[in-house]
Amino acid sequence: MRIADLPTPSLLLDLPKLRRNLAAMATAAARHGVSLRPHLKTAKSVEVARLATEGQAGGITVSTLAEARAFAEAGFRDQIYAVGITPQKLDAVASLNARGADVKVITDDLDVAEAIAAHPGRLGALIEVDAGEHRGGIAPDDARLVAIAQRLGTRFAGLLAHAGHSCAGRSVAELAAIAEAERAGLVAAAARVRAAGLEVPIVSMGSSPTALHAERLEGITELRAGVYMFGDLLQCQIHTSALEHIAVSVLASVIGRRPEQNRLLLDAGALALSKDRSTEAAPEDYGFGLVVDLEGRPSLGRAIIRRTWQEHAVVESDRPLPFERLPVGAKLRVLPNHACLTAAAYPAYHVLDGGDEVVAVWQRVNYW
Repeated sequence: MRIADLPTPSLLLDLPKLRRNLAAMATAAARHGVSLRPHLKTAKSVEVARLATEGQAGGITVSTLAEARAFAEAGFRDQIYAVGITPQKLDAVASLNARGADVKVITDDLDVAEAIAAHPGRLGALIEVDAGEHRGGIAPDDARLVAIAQRLGTRFAGLLAHAGHSCAGRSVAELAAIAEAERAGLVAAAARVRAAGLEVPIVSMGSSPTALHAERLEGITELRAGVYMFGDLLQCQIHTSALEHIAVSVLASVIGRRPEQNRLLLDAGALALSKDRSTEAAPEDYGFGLVVDLEGRPSLGRAIIRRTWQEHAVVESDRPLPFERLPVGAKLRVLPNHACLTAAAYPAYHVLDGGDEVVAVWQRVNYW
């Protein structure tokens, strides 16, 4: 089957670009002598996980219980479920661990730590440290840090931080500074816990920008990152990816033409692309995605999805569109603003190996 034979919208994954991106992150981790624990929240694919962990320690990061189950069944035992756990989910995690997995959970809450410590199943937990994003986690100097570690007791497995605010960085120097703040905060937190007499086996940090641009990682044991595997239009503007390295795209069909307005209408709308506007505050605003030709080249100029409805998208370009080559039914590709959210709409990837032939179909682990 070739790309032109696929129904639209479909999700495409370019294997050579994926491999290139994986190698770049593996090199970054090796440069610092730390383990790489790929985050599968973006890819949600067993096949991608196997590629991402080649030559690595084998540990992965997940964001849902559905991912934890699917990856455990595929042989990925060493996992961190990197979303704050609720007591109601502990039974499910313990059940996976009873069948041979080693899924560790995270918390920043004393009461949850007590529930983890009291649970009869096999559980390990990391404390989430706030590295500056102010989402989950507690500050490195928060008095609760040591108290939570002590409450966890023998189930305390380490510390974890995520500098998601690095996506607001714009220069390599700024990203390196955010990475250093993330590292320093974790190291300080680890020192406080160790001073209380507890071991800290895992000191885990990472977002794709900080993992790639950290200048030093002393005191860190592992990196976690996810979107680097695919790249997207935002990552291109924060020095994590490049346009030619974006590995995922949405295949769409022309369903309407407006030559007098220099516009096209596509059948990939808000559900197929997501309504993420992460590039709106970036140096270059790509609307809801950048439209490229069937070969993945930006030959249509700066062809931007300017408006979306549920199943419709309007394309405008900074140069005259070649309507003579774009009849209704012609297929194009759309590069996403945010690969994680765009990919979430699809059950599978149609995998390309550098050409237009679909060489495999890889299922995704969706939902929760």
